[in-house]
Amino acid sequence: MYVLIGGAGMMGLNLGQKLLEMGHTVAVVDTDPLTCRYAREKVGVMAFEGSAVSTTVLIEAGIRKADSVAATLSSDALNLALVTLAKHYGVPHILTRMSEPDFTEPYHIAGASHVVSTMELAVTAMANAIEYPQVESMMHFEQGQVEVLKLPVPGYCYIVGRTVSQVVKDTRFPKGSLIIGYQCHSCADLVIPNGSTVLQEGSTILVVTKPALVHQMIDFMGIQTNRLLVPEVARSGL
Repeated sequence: MYVLIGGAGMMGLNLGQKLLEMGHTVAVVDTDPLTCRYAREKVGVMAFEGSAVSTTVLIEAGIRKADSVAATLSSDALNLALVTLAKHYGVPHILTRMSEPDFTEPYHIAGASHVVSTMELAVTAMANAIEYPQVESMMHFEQGQVEVLKLPVPGYCYIVGRTVSQVVKDTRFPKGSLIIGYQCHSCADLVIPNGSTVLQEGSTILVVTKPALVHQMIDFMGIQTNRLLVPEVARSGL
């Protein structure tokens, strides 16, 4: 795919590098000539000097043939303008970073396919890392309605030595949750487990669950956390 990135700051350049590694053709647009030179010589993407909200520059950069446009400019106002222009030129897939949550609806009205709140992602990741130091990562989907947890299986973990079928049939396993991935060790490929997959010490699992069930899932597995202890009566509502 041809991906056009508006803004060659840290996010734009890192995104461009990642997309190059994935085999895509990438171009960035930025007003800083030194940044554009760095993008060409060090990152390896095409770079067009000028404003990413200038129609002349965007046409020169090939916005009419772009499969995706990513708006990573310094302000929501500029990103909104780029989203609007990308929609005008018929770009089928438009992404934008967002700093201020008040821009969520305007971005969608303007035609953004995906809106990524950089502040929300950072705050959520840090809060989760503080509360769940043993959990390798947590991802949110459908506006936070679904959580995907990447959980270690340490030696003291309750599920060690049990099959997936045994685990999900346990009455204490959070109802409606699913184990969707299994990695027997850090260098192994992630696989989709079946009911007979035995969960071994030192492995990692991917679990899909609801936000309200995260505490229950952690407690079920016996993974230690840093969350504050609360009365059992309060916890029973989770």
